[in-house]
Parts: sequence; structure tokens; C-alpha cells
Amino acid sequence: MTSLSDLPYIAYLTDDGQVVDRFDGKVGVYAIFDLAQTLQFIGYSRDVSLSLRQHLVRQPHQCHWVKVQTIDRPSRTALEEIRAAWITENGAVPVGNDRDEALWNQPIDAKAQMTPEEQAAYAAAEDAGKIKVLKQVARRVEAEVLAVLGDRGVTTPIRFDPKLKEEGLLNLK
Repeated sequence: MTSLSDLPYIAYLTDDGQVVDRFDGKVGVYAIFDLAQTLQFIGYSRDVSLSLRQHLVRQPHQCHWVKVQTIDRPSRTALEEIRAAWITENGAVPVGNDRDEALWNQPIDAKAQMTPEEQAAYAAAEDAGKIKVLKQVARRVEAEVLAVLGDRGVTTPIRFDPKLKEEGLLNLK
């Protein structure tokens, strides 16, 4: 196991705005850092690149640098041991693994960002109407997320799961 401090910082985005893709389909542990290289989150995944895209969509202002250790044979125990060792090495639990964990790990809940008008339309609607309102809210929040990513210079195509929009949730497909 490589210590977190011994791993190089890798820019989250390439010069042409693509999310770093050298970890496509790779199993590993990753640490995400903000612009000032302050540790924000440590996670592990069966596809590190997919997870990095998901985190960028959920926390675009916090994802600037990443450190990754891949492993050849998937083992949840090994991945959890590396993550625990990195947290210990950091000296504190990163906010993304503590109070902000849902913001890093759960789909974006567009319902929480409803305007008063949207809340009123939702409350007044019947079942099918509620789904329509949730989809509209999800599309609005999606546009806001994509605008923030555009401002960051992200050119990686982002596609959200259309079925989840009916529930007011945004998650990559």
C-alpha cells in the first residue's frame, strides 16, 4: 500500500476539459482535493473514472486534484484498509467522508432546490402532475449543474439517468 503523501497529484481535468480517464474500468482508492489541495473526500470504486465523473457533477467546486491507488484484484477489505490508512495519515476525517458525505455519495436531490412556485405546483398536482413537476425541476437543476461545469471548462459529455429525473434526482447514467 502506498501512502497518500507518496502519490502524485493528478489534475482532475485534462487541458482540453476532459475528466482524467486513465482509470477507466480500474478498481482503486482515490482521494479528491480542492483547488488549494486540501483533502475533501476519500472513496473507492470498481471504476475510478466513473466515480470521479460522478463526484465532479455533485461537487464541482471541490474537485480539482486527485490521487489514486489502483489494485489488480477487487477486494472490499483491501480498499477499505487503504481508505482507513489514508484517513489516519490525513489526521482528520475529510468533510466529504463526514458531515458532507451525502453530498458526495448520493444523487443530487433537485427537490431540495425547488422554488416556492415549484413547491406550490407540486403540492397542487395529482400523481402524473407531480412527476411532471419533478422532471421540470430536475431539468432546471441539471442545467444549473451543467452551467457550473461549463464554467469550469468541463468538456466531458455528462448524461443524467432520465428515469431518476421522475423522482427529482440527478445521477449519471
